[in-house]
Amino acid sequence: MSLSIRNQIPGTVISVTRGEAMATVRARLTGGQEITAAITLEAVRELGLAEGSAVRTLIKSTEVALATGPVEGISIRNQLAGTVSDIATGGAMAAVKVTVGGGELTAAITKDAVEDLGLAVGSQVVALVKSTEVSLAAD
Repeated sequence: MSLSIRNQIPGTVISVTRGEAMATVRARLTGGQEITAAITLEAVRELGLAEGSAVRTLIKSTEVALATGPVEGISIRNQLAGTVSDIATGGAMAAVKVTVGGGELTAAITKDAVEDLGLAVGSQVVALVKSTEVSLAAD
């Protein structure tokens, strides 16, 4: 299946915590960083997810925010450290590629944000992604 979601990083499930209707699934990406996805229990069952399962994390570029360092006092659990590898700017928006352990993420942010943060190729950043915006595919 082909997808329009460009942010796809492989990993391995390290834990599944079940709730009433939802579950949090923690995965270790191939580069060693961890990510949490909040998905339905039905999806956990259908994908057969358990500790040790191979998965692919899927994140829309519009759901990736960038910071110039780790952020404290925030509910966003996923903070992936990386390095800016490319910036493509348009009139109002920019696509910022960030190399993280195990792959690459693209963040669709405003051109103003790129300028305000002083982003350039080689900048150290932290990609922020809410767990509810991470989808999983069984590999």
